[in-house]
Amino acid sequence: MEQRVLPYLLLLPATLFLCVFFIYPFLLVAWQAFSEGGSFTLEHFQTMAGHWKFSTAFWNTMLLALAVVPVQIALALLMATLVTRMGSGRDLILYIWTIPLGISDLAAGIIWLAIFEQTGFLNSMLAGLGIIEQPITWLSYQNKSTIFLAVVLAEIWRATAIVLVILVAGMGLIPKEYYEAAEVFGAGPWKRFVRITLPMLRPSLQTALILRTILAFEVFAVVMALGGTNLPVLMGETYVWQFDLQDRNVAAAYALVILGISIAFTLVFLRTLRVPREAQP
Repeated sequence: MEQRVLPYLLLLPATLFLCVFFIYPFLLVAWQAFSEGGSFTLEHFQTMAGHWKFSTAFWNTMLLALAVVPVQIALALLMATLVTRMGSGRDLILYIWTIPLGISDLAAGIIWLAIFEQTGFLNSMLAGLGIIEQPITWLSYQNKSTIFLAVVLAEIWRATAIVLVILVAGMGLIPKEYYEAAEVFGAGPWKRFVRITLPMLRPSLQTALILRTILAFEVFAVVMALGGTNLPVLMGETYVWQFDLQDRNVAAAYALVILGISIAFTLVFLRTLRVPREAQP
């Protein structure tokens, strides 16, 4: 009897934590989004969708995720491969590459603001090289493409380390005998990477993709630091409706949209990168 109950007792703290800090707040947000005066309504979603910033914020968020996540996965794969092949100095290099993990979103945005602002490092460097005569206002409302690029660079610099840590841990679990056997049969580095590393790394890639995609849809502080309201995103609009416009119902509708997009992409990744049952231990 004790052996049957023990797994449930071990799961109880995590279950209670999930109920208190996720399910209960989710139900409150859903109630705010779908209710008005105690009755069911879709008015708040209609207000959200009819607002002129919604479509812009939606596509900006999607484009940011599309621009950031694939680059981060590719960079993290390259960096993780290099780290796992290193002998001496491996821990030092890994430590240096993961320093951005200790920097908050807002701090990362301010760092890149110091690069792109009118008196920042980029203008100083270009002026020193004689390329420009006067400082360029990179982050003005007239240069929205530059704001977008600055946010992409800041996000890649800040959050690639998260993917790197996950992939390094996954590569450490791949038996070295597989590589040795493939090398005996004449498989080159690229073929070993494609036929061994990527298939065995699928669970780690799945986790990294889900985590980074969800965080990409929730980007906020970096955008506020570099672009402010010149680059609307879904999380930024949620903040505006919650605190500036004092409309919690529409803010809740935005939150549910972000949650829905995150769940949809999570299901896609779980389906696409699922591990075949015969390959599971």
